[in-house]
Amino acid sequence: MRTDKDLLVKGLKRLATTVVLMFTAPLILWQAFKNKEHFLFWPVFIVGLILAGYAVFMGFKGIRTIIDSLFGPKKKN
Repeated sequence: MRTDKDLLVKGLKRLATTVVLMFTAPLILWQAFKNKEHFLFWPVFIVGLILAGYAVFMGFKGIRTIIDSLFGPKKKN
């Protein structure tokens, strides 16, 4: 069994996206909490929460893709 290099690169790209979002989402949330009285508080807060959720999602997808590239896709019985 060999490693699927294309799938491995795809998984590493997803993890790179996760790392970027892991820094961006808290920064946006911090800016929202810093400006609670501003009229754009809620839109900025919601964008920060969406980015944080997407970071978690992309982290799981990236790890799953890397595992699939190393061990092959899961077989159904």
